[in-house]
Amino acid sequence: MKQTPENPNRSQADSRREFLKKGALASSIFIVPRYVLGGPGFIPPSDRLHLAAIGAGGKGHSDIINASVGGRERVVALCDVDFSGSASRTAEHFPKAKRYADYREMLDKEKGIDAVTISTPDHVHGPAAAFAMQRGKHVYVQKPLTHNIREARLLTQMAREKQVVTQMGNQGASNPLLGMVQKWVDSGVLGTISKVQVWTNRPVWPQGFAMPQPDPARKPDALDWDLWLGPASETPYIPNMHPFNWRGWWEYGTGALGDVGCHLIDIPYRTLGLTFPTDAECSVGSVYTQMWTPDYHPEGCPASSFITLHYEATAKTGAPVEMTWSDGGIRPAHPEGIPADMDIGGRDSANGVLIIGENGIISTNINDSSPLMPKLFLNDGTREFGPEVEEMEEPEYGHQRKWVDACKAGFDSEEHRSLTSSFDYAGPMTETVLMGNLAIRSYMLRRETEEGRHEFYGRKKLLWDGDAMRVTNLEEANQFVGRTYREGWEM
Repeated sequence: MKQTPENPNRSQADSRREFLKKGALASSIFIVPRYVLGGPGFIPPSDRLHLAAIGAGGKGHSDIINASVGGRERVVALCDVDFSGSASRTAEHFPKAKRYADYREMLDKEKGIDAVTISTPDHVHGPAAAFAMQRGKHVYVQKPLTHNIREARLLTQMAREKQVVTQMGNQGASNPLLGMVQKWVDSGVLGTISKVQVWTNRPVWPQGFAMPQPDPARKPDALDWDLWLGPASETPYIPNMHPFNWRGWWEYGTGALGDVGCHLIDIPYRTLGLTFPTDAECSVGSVYTQMWTPDYHPEGCPASSFITLHYEATAKTGAPVEMTWSDGGIRPAHPEGIPADMDIGGRDSANGVLIIGENGIISTNINDSSPLMPKLFLNDGTREFGPEVEEMEEPEYGHQRKWVDACKAGFDSEEHRSLTSSFDYAGPMTETVLMGNLAIRSYMLRRETEEGRHEFYGRKKLLWDGDAMRVTNLEEANQFVGRTYREGWEM
């Protein structure tokens, strides 16, 4: 919320409420109940959060609408680089909101903004969130929290320093059915837990080939391409990169892991109490368009990958844990403990998580707004299943609304501490997700030998010092911990 000169920890909304209280006490006029003045359900302006959206199209549409809680809160500004696309629906929904193309201009001009939703391509998440938090704004940031590990660490620290309320947009974290999975883990029925398998059918967008060539002549008139690039390298317009195909290119996106890793990996990371991985190793699918020579496109994410991460034992696992991730439609073998004619994970086994213990297995679907479908299979024949179909009482389990309520309650309030993906949790979890991408990018490192051949020197297990945020056995891999920023977009 906006800070006031009298007390930097007080919000603008608090100041508005205090003004009304003092005005009422100063007069002897009888205070008329709200419902008499404004009708049933009337909310005075002093109690409404002033919201803005950075990225108003695509997922940004539902994020800001859900954050407005059916009009309970006031949306005062919208920022998007292209209001001719899906962002136009958001502008129509909030016709009184001022429109901007540059979030920096919006946040510097609109001093009354209390909180912002950030639903841009991945490469803008970190810089936009940092810019907003530096100005005392509460932030809701779409998953993955950031484009790289360094940014995730910085945002986690900044949220504490600035005392702002934060939430990452992995809405399934607020799914109450996660409590069923947590209960099974906490009960100890699985015994020692040493293995987790996670998989997805992503990517479902173009990925795994050479970066398309720029063609400025094809740029839509309504799109501000320079602002869309933001912190990324300056380049002429690339057709079809906006609004969605950016996901498969490292300059802008974070691939399949960035798209759904914060939904899928969230389940074991949360329920098992995991922290930093100790190492990361990967392999990727090769594509051959000529004999004996695999295509080499390090600027983009691969068509498929397989990643292995290791974690130290926790109180909930009783043993070190090996987590594997596979994407591109590659999934684990069907476990013996689950009937052969039954899906693993979600429907058609397309996405899922298996938590494997010595006494049985927990199977769940992707944790976004899809049915979680939690299932417990014990070796003694015991089975316990959650519902196949879920009925949400409010959109996306109230994930955005809970953040808004916490913003109004204030930093370190009970509402804030009860959030399921504040940056204190979402930051470290995002670092785990992005460790997989660090391994993929290191896997593609190569140099030419004296014989004229290519040596892929990064294809090894990478040892990770989580506290220091460094790979300790391959210095060149550390270039992927952060990124280079275009001037004016640094963080």
